[in-house]
Amino acid sequence: MQEAAIAVTDLACRRGDRLLFAGLSFGLRAGEALQIVGHNGIGKSSLLRILAGLAPAYEGIAHVTGTVGLLDERPALDPALPLGRALAFWRQLDGPSEDATARLGLSALLDVPVRYLSTGQKKRAALARLLGQRAAVWLLDEPLNGLDGSAVTLVEALAAEHCAGGGVAVIASHQPFHLPALRTLSLAEHAA
Repeated sequence: MQEAAIAVTDLACRRGDRLLFAGLSFGLRAGEALQIVGHNGIGKSSLLRILAGLAPAYEGIAHVTGTVGLLDERPALDPALPLGRALAFWRQLDGPSEDATARLGLSALLDVPVRYLSTGQKKRAALARLLGQRAAVWLLDEPLNGLDGSAVTLVEALAAEHCAGGGVAVIASHQPFHLPALRTLSLAEHAA
């Protein structure tokens, strides 16, 4: 796996005219994971978007080393396409990778249009897309929402494998996430 690291220094996030958090600093090296916690609207998703390069920081520096894969509430799969074709579209861009559809329990759904998948099925499909990216840095926004118990265990196992292979994971979640040596950062401590 390529090098993976995150270095955040005195980061502040502003949404509209509201300062969500300020003075946030942390670092992650290869193999490390961090869970971001805090109440709704405190800026967990905004932090992940800053780390992904999709939103600017109001102040401070967020430096990410390695390719980034973001999993959020939008699965980035064409809702009109059957799941197999929607995933194949990304495989053409990402290049060949291990097919995770069987492991994620999606094999029987490859002919079903993405729009007809349940919330949990869409989440697992988004995970298949994330695995296909082979990104060094995983940014997971509420990755357990809509999943049953066995799927939760699988997501935690995938994240553990990713970190054990030298990847980095940042997980924004209200739900407990079980991962060896997972650190926790409360955004409430940096609320503006």
